[in-house]
Amino acid sequence: MKFLVMIYSDDQLLDELPAGQFDHMMRGCLTHADELKAEGCLIASQQLEHPVTARSVRVRDGKTTVFDGPFAETKEYLAGFNLIEAADMDEAVRVAQSFPWSRTGCIEVRPIRDMDAVRQRVGG
Repeated sequence: MKFLVMIYSDDQLLDELPAGQFDHMMRGCLTHADELKAEGCLIASQQLEHPVTARSVRVRDGKTTVFDGPFAETKEYLAGFNLIEAADMDEAVRVAQSFPWSRTGCIEVRPIRDMDAVRQRVGG
């Protein structure tokens, strides 16, 4: 099964880290990602730019609206993601727990829907 492991960050908690701690955590995270990739567990991993660089797009009644940043008002924001392969949700959660970012935000683990099955169901 594939899972998307979404890393949410809280700038206040990141700013409270001791000097050099973020870089230390990031180095460890990158090393761990390399290990997971070598094991065949990690499919893809990306960091996202800060939400202030984002644009959100909505189309309602044929009218397109583009606005700065994410729509949701929250102190935690999507900072990056990992696409992993795991036997089940329990294993995916164990992989997510191995990253340090749950201490400075939240890590959401969500199963990836089988789009081939959806395509077959809807005749697409």
